[in-house]
Amino acid sequence: MGGTGTRRGGLSDPEVLEGFYRRHVGAVTRFVARRVDDPHTVADLVAEVFLAVLDSGHTYRARLGSETAWLYGIARNVVSSEYRRVAREAERVRRVSGRRLLDADDIARLEDQLDAERPGRRALEVLAGLPEGERAVMELVAVDQLSVGEAAAALGIRQVTARVRLHRARKTLRGDDIVVEQAEVRTVGGGA
Repeated sequence: MGGTGTRRGGLSDPEVLEGFYRRHVGAVTRFVARRVDDPHTVADLVAEVFLAVLDSGHTYRARLGSETAWLYGIARNVVSSEYRRVAREAERVRRVSGRRLLDADDIARLEDQLDAERPGRRALEVLAGLPEGERAVMELVAVDQLSVGEAAAALGIRQVTARVRLHRARKTLRGDDIVVEQAEVRTVGGGA
């Protein structure tokens, strides 16, 4: 940037940066205002341009063009990035707008369901320490309330294999009465 003091590392000097900012803030603001119609966004983008100048000040080469041209290149990148962000946001809004949003009754029903399933979540946490095969059978029987036969079918294993895995899981979990109790009820009352 010639004699402006903005050579390699120069923009890190607060006095140099202040002078650079004062010389160019009006031009950058006009550049952004021609492309964006919201005053808050213009202010944000102008600030982003000068933050980018701080980060990339060492890349300026006077022989390649004027300070203004270099600065407009940065401003153009910042504005383009904003356009992409706005387009992504508009796409998200478009995708959501076609869907029915949850109303207060829907939320209340889901909260009730979450409360009702709290013991099941507790049981799943307890079962997480079991080996995969035993855990899968125990989850289906104790938490999801399938019979041993249904659990075996869901897992694609023989019923006798499911019973053995269930027995091993119960033995491991003896101290956790709620999970074992649920498994006992399904095995006895739920059939095989």
